[in-house]
Amino acid sequence: MKEKSELSEKYLLRSDEKKFLILHNDDIHTFDYVIDALVDVCNHTTVQAEQCTMLIHFKGKCAVKEGPFPILKQMKDRLIKRELEVTID
Repeated sequence: MKEKSELSEKYLLRSDEKKFLILHNDDIHTFDYVIDALVDVCNHTTVQAEQCTMLIHFKGKCAVKEGPFPILKQMKDRLIKRELEVTID
């Protein structure tokens, strides 16, 4: 069995890996609502948010942010509070 410090080190390396925050389409929220959420939570420009919203609408989902897991987790939680469907991959 690996020692505890090796496991912690491996976890830390994994937590620094780049992940993607994926926003999924729903039939509930308006384009403006999603755009406002992306601007507020993900610090998108209005143009970025509009483009992501169109991709979500037509493709079913879009990677709206890339970064380390801890940062994306905070954004995910804030978007979930707005009742949006979000995952981290």
